[in-house]
Formats: sequence, C-alpha cells, structure tokens
Amino acid sequence: MASRNLSHITEFILVGVSDLPELQVPLFFVFLVIYLLTAAGNLGIITLTSVDSRLQTPMYFFLRHLAVINFGNSTVIAPKMLVNFLVIEKTTFYYECAAQLGGFLVFIVAEIFMLAVMAYDRYVAICNPLLYMVVVSRRVCLLLVSLTYFYSFCTAILVSSCVFSVSYCSSKKINHFYCDNVPLLALSCSDTYLPETVVFISAATNLFFSMSIVLVSYFNIVLSILRIRSSEGRKKAFSTCASHMVAVAVFYGTLLFMYLQPQTNHSLDTDKMASVFYTLVIPMLNPMIYSLRNKDVKAALKRFTTNPCDSFKSM
Repeated sequence: MASRNLSHITEFILVGVSDLPELQVPLFFVFLVIYLLTAAGNLGIITLTSVDSRLQTPMYFFLRHLAVINFGNSTVIAPKMLVNFLVIEKTTFYYECAAQLGGFLVFIVAEIFMLAVMAYDRYVAICNPLLYMVVVSRRVCLLLVSLTYFYSFCTAILVSSCVFSVSYCSSKKINHFYCDNVPLLALSCSDTYLPETVVFISAATNLFFSMSIVLVSYFNIVLSILRIRSSEGRKKAFSTCASHMVAVAVFYGTLLFMYLQPQTNHSLDTDKMASVFYTLVIPMLNPMIYSLRNKDVKAALKRFTTNPCDSFKSM
C-alpha cells in the first residue's frame, strides 16, 4: 500500500525564481516584458521569413524554425511562471508537470540541433557556394528539420518517462520555476540511478554531437574566409554568419557554464539562474541578434511595414 500511495502524488509546488514575497510583483513585470518581447520578436521573424519573397532561402527557412522553437520554449515556461508570481499556492498538477517537462525537452533539444543545422548551412554556403542550392536543397532542408523535431520528440518521451517512473515522497516542493529533471529527481525517495544516468547520457550526447558539428563547421568557415584575398570579400563572407556565431556562442556558453561547473559549487539555485537565461533570455535575444545584424531581415521588415503587399511579390 505504501508504494501505491507514493505513485499517486497529485501535485507539486514550484518555489519559483525567488520565494521572497516583496519580489513577486516586480519579478512578474520583469518576466512579463521578457516574454512579450520574446513573443513579438520570434513571431515577427516567423512572419517575415514566411511572407517575404526575398527571404525564401535555406538560411531563413532554418531561422524561421529556430524562431518557432524559441517561441515554443518560452511559452512552455513563461505563462505558468507568471501566474505563480501572483498566487499564494504555486502548485502544478502531476500530469501538468510531466507535460511541461516534455515540452521543455522537445524545444531545448530541438534548439541544440537546429543551431547545428544552421552552422552546417553556413559552412556549405561559404565553403561550397557553387553547390549550395544543390547540397542544401528544399528536400534536404525539410529532411533536416523533420529529423530535428522527430529526434527531440523521442528524446523528450524517453527522458520524461524515466524521470516520472520513480516514486515521490511527501516532499513536493520543486526548487525551480518550472518542472526540470534535476530538481524533480531530487524529490524522489526511490532509486534514481537509472533516470539520472539517462538524463546525463542524453545531455552529454546531444551537446557533444551538436557542438562537434558547430565547431567543425565554423573551423572550416574561418579557414575559408582567411583564404579570401580581398578584405571586402572576407568582410562579406563573415557578415553572412556573424549573427549565427553570436547566437551559438551565447547559447552554448550558458549550457557549458551550467554543465561544466565543479560539482562542489553546483547548486539548484545556480541551475535556476542559468535556466532563466537559456529558457527566457536567449529566446528574447535571438530575434534581436538576427535582425539588428542582418541587412536582409531589416530590409524585409521595412518593406513589410511600409508596403505589406510588396513582400508577397514574385512568391
């Protein structure tokens, strides 16, 4: 009977970013602004790359899906987080928690590999420009994006199933602002060796393969750019991948800070701060990075705001 009761826990309590009462309302408005900027920026990128005839290239096709992923990731986290700033009982139902963890894993894994796909796209564009439209054809683009979503969905099912296969005791307080692997497993009173191993292997494997693709791609890109004789040519080649390099550096830098910190200094509070960055801040920054440093996106936005019908010409 005891094990049966343990498996029938119905809800968890989310501690949030801070448990200080005087910070709840100010934090609500801070994260509301972040989420609104994230939604506006990413929906703007999705709209522009969908309707503007000049942005119908593989590069902007992948950028559109990165925006979909960023918007999805922040939407899985932010609404529940914002509600919890304003309520006394910061509860989340068992299956609601499982769904949030699954959704978060789908989008975070998809982002990891979408950045790798975008790095490969830039590698082909700069190192093999004459074969670009053949190598990165529409069929290949659809295949890469489909595989990214399929793999991220399978990973989310596997990892979240392992996390919710353990028994949970009387302690229901999750030291986080959303349902994440590590703080959830910290509440378990059963053996967590298997789910912890699955979580570690999944995270390590995903980071290793995606970062390998990114590093190899940009290593070859840098070599190709350095071989260009004219300074104008080098500047033009670098500008085509500068935005993506900035986004990659910010995203992977945050993940590496989180996973490579010494175990003695590792804490759930540190995880929360890092999680704020890669679930909410980075999805807000990415549209700014790509739009402020990208002449094509800025030109498309100008065309769309001044004469929307012009964006649809020759589509």
